[in-house]
Amino acid sequence: MNSFFRLKELGTNVKTEIMAGITTFMTMAYILAVNPMILEPAGLNWTGVFLATALAAGIFSIAMGLFVNFPVALAPGMGLNAYFASVIIASAATDTPISPAMGLTAVFISGIIFIILTVTQIRQMLITAVPDSLKHAITVGIGLFIAIIGLKNSGLMTIAVNSFTDIKANSFTPVIGPETVIQLGSFHNETVVFTIIALALIAILMVLKFPGAILFGILGTTIIALLTGHVDVKEKFEGKTWVPDFSKMDIWHFDFAGVFEVGLITVILTFTFVELFDTFGTLVGTANRAGIMKNPEEGKKRIGKAMMVDAIGVGGGAILGTSTVTAYVESSAGIAQGGRSGLTAITTGICFLFAIFLSPLVSLVPDSATAAALIIVGVLMMQSVKEIDFSDLVYGIPAFFTLALMPFTYSIANGISFGIVSYVLLASVANLAGKGKYKVHWLMWILAILIICRYVFMGGE
Repeated sequence: MNSFFRLKELGTNVKTEIMAGITTFMTMAYILAVNPMILEPAGLNWTGVFLATALAAGIFSIAMGLFVNFPVALAPGMGLNAYFASVIIASAATDTPISPAMGLTAVFISGIIFIILTVTQIRQMLITAVPDSLKHAITVGIGLFIAIIGLKNSGLMTIAVNSFTDIKANSFTPVIGPETVIQLGSFHNETVVFTIIALALIAILMVLKFPGAILFGILGTTIIALLTGHVDVKEKFEGKTWVPDFSKMDIWHFDFAGVFEVGLITVILTFTFVELFDTFGTLVGTANRAGIMKNPEEGKKRIGKAMMVDAIGVGGGAILGTSTVTAYVESSAGIAQGGRSGLTAITTGICFLFAIFLSPLVSLVPDSATAAALIIVGVLMMQSVKEIDFSDLVYGIPAFFTLALMPFTYSIANGISFGIVSYVLLASVANLAGKGKYKVHWLMWILAILIICRYVFMGGE
């Protein structure tokens, strides 16, 4: 192990690496409960998603450790799983409903695009093209998007039906009345109460810097819910077995013909675009924390290899039946515990593989606990807002459109689209007027033109 993982050279040992891997697993394990909860309403089987989540996280985390010697674990990503579900659910009311098979096909195709982009190194070029302000705004917008899903699922946020109906009837003209479009949920609702309990537990543990705060907050809430009868054990255990039922997995559940019939090009591009920046930020950030970038040449090579594992993971996760698999920023928790090599990622992956036998226990987790986890993840992603320079409106306005339109229009694609087009417009005008020297990469022009064509010829739906 010392020679294979270069432990001495990296200033670590087997014990430290294993403890770091377990720490990373503890901070990521919430995805085992959250991912099935998000994807089940989109038409995927709860057990199938649970097994796909555990297997994808296990297989590709181990691959990252073996082939890259990188202390970063992978799993289905927060944000893109929510986007996946929202696209399918929203399409149900249209003339062209999107099936779960079409959604998984779109993820698989985005994985193939990622492999091509990684091999040709265009991936790095795209990252250079988009200004940092928009990259940070995308992170913040996805955080708000995730938080709104958590608030909605918990009942803490509800829609005032009368006001919404009035607004729609008047072509979205605001109506002055006692009700608002969005309002606070009832505190007589048990789910709301337990969500607040979960939020308090997770927040306190995080403030105390307790490793695995989200996971232990979820576990604590689940125990309270069981003791108070909020969770019906008999009902939750129904149909669940300790032996994994792989027959319920949506393996190779694809519909290529349906994808091109319905026209999911925008969805595929959104999966690709968002994952592009999310992964890059995670890999570079964790590499810096682990000291891998001290040798820039070697650091770039390892990040390039890590991007390839990540790209294969996207398609591999879709084959197993789950949304986009990506590198997890929670890996920084293991790095903080001393993880420096691929043995950390392998340990995390093995923990996820063992988790496939825990389906009945995970099913006991109440929706209130997973909703609270979503809200807290939103809080963590909001931290990137401090990196946006709102005093320079050429950056500030596009960043605002990006982070505001994602949650308020319930679409990650809308936020990114308005951000790109507005930046190209404002930066170009400022340059022509001699008000600044803003870089507008040629790829940004291509993206802006494609986006405008999409909204003009395909509508904004």
